[in-house]
Amino acid sequence: MEKIYTLEGINPVDFFGVNNVYLQILKRYYPKLKIVARGNDLTLLGDEEVVALFERKLTQLIEYYHRFNTLNENIIEQILLEDERLKPASQGDEVLVHGNNGSKIKAKTINQQKLVAEANKNAMVFAVGPAGTGKTYTAIALAVRALKAKEVKRIVLTRPAVEAGENLGFLPGDMKDKLDPYMMPLYDALRDMIPPDKLLQMMEYGVIEIAPLAFMRGRTLDNAFVILDEAQNATVMQMKMFLTRMGQTAQFIITGDMSQTDLPSKQRSGLSYALDALRGVEGIGVVRLNQNDVIRHPLVKKIIEAFEKKESSDSIEKEKKNNL
Repeated sequence: MEKIYTLEGINPVDFFGVNNVYLQILKRYYPKLKIVARGNDLTLLGDEEVVALFERKLTQLIEYYHRFNTLNENIIEQILLEDERLKPASQGDEVLVHGNNGSKIKAKTINQQKLVAEANKNAMVFAVGPAGTGKTYTAIALAVRALKAKEVKRIVLTRPAVEAGENLGFLPGDMKDKLDPYMMPLYDALRDMIPPDKLLQMMEYGVIEIAPLAFMRGRTLDNAFVILDEAQNATVMQMKMFLTRMGQTAQFIITGDMSQTDLPSKQRSGLSYALDALRGVEGIGVVRLNQNDVIRHPLVKKIIEAFEKKESSDSIEKEKKNNL
């Protein structure tokens, strides 16, 4: 059978990709279907059952495009591979915060939507996944939303400062200057959501606070939205110390990537330990993001997959040598 669709209100370049790169993905997944795009018209030719299957996916792609005004290779593959990723989620249309340029900042993948859902119902959430999956950006958006809605009085951002073997005491400047290089991903997200002059003022008055993890000892964090970033670099004792800083009206989000631990090889990550120890504890949510949630350059997903494959291969080889 043959069917022709007219994609109304859609930019063909956005939907089919530059040089039809997105269209090629569709053709790869539906080899028995002839798919031809001309302008806003999409012609399908093939078996009736295959056309019907494709129609359902096409409808979901169109719905996603209208919801987020964007498509990319990872999102298209998510939609084509997993039906549950296409089901409308209650958080999918939720605007977390409006960006400085007027853009609507939303959770763009199913697991990002799960992070929003878990944060809406739990006071503490762990978001674990590789770089580029939007876990930190989504956490910052949730924090800014809570601050603007006056649900909290301040935002506290913290992370272990252990990357690349640096020691804060040897870095120049005051504490803020020493921490800035480590906190840059958080600053980048904040700058997208809060005007620069207002952001500086909020930091000056402590409405937005940055603090190294080691300096959190002895504090009670109340009426605050607290984000521990790069939590894989926290020791077990640091993680226990941090989690027990939680006040009565605080919201905690802990983000991390277990594949990028900078701790000594024989020292267990506090993030790994906490995930094991707190499994099943009521009131604590856990969201695991993966390469399907990567919304950076398409190469990032391929890089993550290649590294995971290599790490798995090395682990098998190491196990074989140990058994000899």
